[in-house]
Amino acid sequence: MKSDLFSSEHMAQPATEAGMTLQNAKSIKYAVNGEMLARQGAMIAYRGNLQFERRGQGIGGMLKRAVTGEGLPLMAVKGQGEAWFAHEAQNCFVVDIEQGDVLTVNGRNVLCFDASLSYEIKTVKGSGIAGGGLFNSVFTGWGRLGLVCEGNPLVIPVTAQQPVYVDTDAVVGWTANLSTSLHRSQSIGSMIRGGSGEAVQLMLQGEGYVIVRPSEVTPKKAEQH
Repeated sequence: MKSDLFSSEHMAQPATEAGMTLQNAKSIKYAVNGEMLARQGAMIAYRGNLQFERRGQGIGGMLKRAVTGEGLPLMAVKGQGEAWFAHEAQNCFVVDIEQGDVLTVNGRNVLCFDASLSYEIKTVKGSGIAGGGLFNSVFTGWGRLGLVCEGNPLVIPVTAQQPVYVDTDAVVGWTANLSTSLHRSQSIGSMIRGGSGEAVQLMLQGEGYVIVRPSEVTPKKAEQH
């Protein structure tokens, strides 16, 4: 049988070392030797001796998703083998987090991560009820974090002289040393008259980077997450 389908571009090769790597633009490969964590339902294939255990629904076992505050359940993958993860053919990225780094991420963009990383669910400062109660997860420690993004993300530098304003439905995450608050870009009168549909943004100030996806969450997408 001959086809470009069986070319090296698509062929899964045996892992040369344990841990997380990009299989291709749409999937992440993880060579498991012990334990790692992933969002439930993200495993698309595996080989070897692996067990998948659902994590509890308490604070320690879920990430909060922005806007609705709904949970993103996690699963632990244990044993020895290889597993592949993906989510709705979204683009995948691997982030190396080192000691001292802090990365705040929207739960809907988390795909998988090393068990050596610590994460803490926090309410985005300044979001309050007006922002829908934004819940993000703050990752620290040492290890790799696999992220997904609908489309190619935009990474915008934030400086003390130039804060950045981001749609709350489009923000993926941001680095340490950035403070957040809500910014209202329309007057009350404009909102009453219909406005532009972009009434409130998340303002980020300080020194760092904010990651934005090139789309907003539609009601249909929000129900699926």
